[in-house]
Amino acid sequence: MTRPIPKATTLVTDDGVAIDAVHLVGDDDVAIVMAHGFTLHWQHGAVWNAARRLNRGSGVITFDFRGHGRSGGQSTLGDREIRDVDIALRYARELGYRRVATVGFSMGASIVLRHAALIGGADAVVSVSGPGWWYYRGTRPMRKVHWAVEHRLGRLVTRSLLNTRISSGRWDPVPMPPADAAARIAPTPLLIVHGDRDGYFPVDHAERLYTAAREPKDLWIVPGFGHAESGAEAIPGLLDRIGVWIREAIPVAASPNAVA
Repeated sequence: MTRPIPKATTLVTDDGVAIDAVHLVGDDDVAIVMAHGFTLHWQHGAVWNAARRLNRGSGVITFDFRGHGRSGGQSTLGDREIRDVDIALRYARELGYRRVATVGFSMGASIVLRHAALIGGADAVVSVSGPGWWYYRGTRPMRKVHWAVEHRLGRLVTRSLLNTRISSGRWDPVPMPPADAAARIAPTPLLIVHGDRDGYFPVDHAERLYTAAREPKDLWIVPGFGHAESGAEAIPGLLDRIGVWIREAIPVAASPNAVA
């Protein structure tokens, strides 16, 4: 018997945005809802490779955030995207998965933290290469991101070249910062993963998240790890370790969020 063929589908958020998602079937009741980084989409090579790797140990549902790839709407840079994570998590429950973790990369990391703090429903949360606070401009890649977001020409270039449709580029009001969200996740287990060669966010971002969070929590500063999905590909076994952590963090039949 071969593994089931992955199925793509359209989910619709509570605020009416169509979200393009794909389900990679797992062998038991554990699933990972995987949230990509800014300007990416589930068909991007690094995102797909990460999803396939995590699928070795669990079911995986990954998707395009609003304003990205084949999803509708406009990107709000992590604000309303908590609704995208929520509909994917609810889809995992509908498929019958009883233990569900959210795993986010970069922008997706800040979103899964905020989702856990403001909506909840995941049994474990993993932040990979996430920011510790907003408006960081201390690295060249982040200064380029701010240019792409804050200037009309930047948003046009991002739309034309990266198929990412950004809203006005301004928050009003400013969403809950990542570290504030991390402080509100307990008692849901939280894992923070960061690289010591991250070119976007230095390790003090991860340390701020970890300091703000309450137990149960873990912090991995990974030697040689760069940033997000692409960086994770270069570190043998990293995604496998994350999958093992998720299973250990959510014991069998321990999910309080599972639908009977």
